[in-house]
Amino acid sequence: MSFEQEFINALQASGLAMHCPADLVADSRLHRYRVDGDKAGSKNGWLVLDLGFPAHGAYGSWKTGQSCTWRPEQQTKLTDEEREVLARRAESARAARLAEQTSVHTSARDRAAKLWHRAKPAFDSHPYLACKGVPAYGVRDLRGQLVIPLRTEDGTLHSLQFIAADGRKTFLTGGRKRGCYHGIGKPGAALCICEGYATGATIYQATGIATAVAFDAGNLLPVARILRAKFPRLSVVVAADNDTETPGNPGVTYATAAAQAIGAALAVPCFPRVDNG
Repeated sequence: MSFEQEFINALQASGLAMHCPADLVADSRLHRYRVDGDKAGSKNGWLVLDLGFPAHGAYGSWKTGQSCTWRPEQQTKLTDEEREVLARRAESARAARLAEQTSVHTSARDRAAKLWHRAKPAFDSHPYLACKGVPAYGVRDLRGQLVIPLRTEDGTLHSLQFIAADGRKTFLTGGRKRGCYHGIGKPGAALCICEGYATGATIYQATGIATAVAFDAGNLLPVARILRAKFPRLSVVVAADNDTETPGNPGVTYATAAAQAIGAALAVPCFPRVDNG
């Protein structure tokens, strides 16, 4: 198997397959590409590939924040000099990736501000909110879609989440998500951290405790660390999604790691067992 095919296989295995593998360019420079399955015209994927010796590459997604490195499975043992060459190339690729990421995030931040300004305050009667039975806490409505802001701890708006009437969720392409959250209420003696808006709104509605919506399980730990640094004396509870039907239960797994990392309590919902017999 060629190194090119091995690299393409790695993309496919990660869920970031190229829409058109023929576009693969191995020139040690960062290239953006359309991930298979994404909307036409989007270029959420990025890659850097060098097939010289020693061959190496990296790839990821601006949309999901995913980032991976690649080395051929069958490559002769490297000398110290070759390791130094590889390290220099990897550092150069990392610098290019960070520069591009900064540009992508800046552009998305500008788009987010414009869309947020155009959006109107959401009403509790929005179909998604009505279905979940929760109010509109600091969210807006844009052409029928619920719009939820993603902010850093200083209040800067970086991106947006859109929730359609049927519950379908999307994020602003290129927007920063890691470490961003949507705050509901003002922290008092305690603070909750959870994944989704409906969960956060439910917690706040039921308890009155300020809640930070981290948007997905993988963002619980970054948000938890940021909020612990901002509120070092506050009691914090990480509320897990109990993904009992998903292998590995990522909701509980990531929430547990976040709680342990900052010395927070962990809350896991329990569902009644259904007897189908």
